[in-house]
Amino acid sequence: MVDYILRYGFGYLNVLPLWQYVVITLVLTQITIFSVTLYLHRNQSHRAIDLHPLVSHFCRLWLWLTTGMNTKAWVAIHRKHHAKSETVDDPHSPLIYGIKKLLLEGVELYRQAPKKDPELLSRYGKNTPQDWLEKSIYTPYGRLGVILTLLCNVVLFGVPGVTIWAVQMAWIPMFAAGGINGIGHYWGYRNFNTHDTSRNIYPIAFFIGGEELHNNHHTYANSAKFSVHWWEFDIGWLAIRILQALRLAKANYVPPKPAYVKGKTVIDADTIKALMRNRFQVLADYTRQVMAPVFKDEESKADDSSKKLLEQASKPLLHHVCIFDQQLQESVEQTIKQYSNLAVVYQFGEQLQTLWQQTTCSQKELINKLHAWCQQAETSGIKALVDFTQYIKTYAIPAN
Repeated sequence: MVDYILRYGFGYLNVLPLWQYVVITLVLTQITIFSVTLYLHRNQSHRAIDLHPLVSHFCRLWLWLTTGMNTKAWVAIHRKHHAKSETVDDPHSPLIYGIKKLLLEGVELYRQAPKKDPELLSRYGKNTPQDWLEKSIYTPYGRLGVILTLLCNVVLFGVPGVTIWAVQMAWIPMFAAGGINGIGHYWGYRNFNTHDTSRNIYPIAFFIGGEELHNNHHTYANSAKFSVHWWEFDIGWLAIRILQALRLAKANYVPPKPAYVKGKTVIDADTIKALMRNRFQVLADYTRQVMAPVFKDEESKADDSSKKLLEQASKPLLHHVCIFDQQLQESVEQTIKQYSNLAVVYQFGEQLQTLWQQTTCSQKELINKLHAWCQQAETSGIKALVDFTQYIKTYAIPAN
């Protein structure tokens, strides 16, 4: 009997067409991905959403069965990644470890992290589940869950169940630990100039639960929604909306949407509040509306040798690429200084970014500082910069 089950599984499940095995495998692995992105990531790590206890417990059980991952450890490592991005203390930065190691040994970096930092769990793993299930089953018997899954797969599908189980076990290491932590900091586009190497792998984020929109996530880490543009799609957010409709989840924060008052020319308290709230979008707008046209104008007048230098400078100026190599940064800054208009708008962009860091200033002081910034920009004679001063005055807080 046992030999029969191992060989054939349960009757009709051992004679399924290949495509049905593929579909079953994809469904099972996607449940794992959703458990990671909704429970471990958006709920436990960032408190971006609240989940109904039924959903939370299902995710914990499913992750125990399909990955053996520990909630406290995963959350602590991820929080430290945000706190120490691209430094030697980052548990899994391709800038430090190299993209090859992240792709091939991403899970091993997770395992090593608590050993390298004894205070990791106590410092970064706060407010994670510590109930009887966690203490008595999930944590001490992490491997038991994946063994039970193997047995269930064999009983249900026979020999093909072993293959399904193998894919399940490889899915998170390959696509989450390797894909997001590796490729998500190595390849793709950037909407925002964050102080790390995070990138959006692809705007239609459905294969890894929406985690593909990694630069957006690093910009708005506490957001339940990872997409910020109309042309971006976050399937994890779709799942949250469905759970909300069923009263099984609640989103605590989403990226702000800019609002504008057409024709507004006065900088007031509402302007400051709106700009502070949308500061990442404002800086992205500055790149698109000011840096890009000035850069293009300088490039059109440059000779071939100068164009190569400008191309190098285009990464931090136009594509929000954060440069960590000091020598390269100095080379880019030296290139900028060779072009007067480019140097001017670059300096004004740095000054605008500094405004967000004036945490000790009163609202009135911030209004005065922004007003002074606009006045100086308007005397620059650079049309794109002058137009932008009028544009930011139209920012407003959306009406509820």
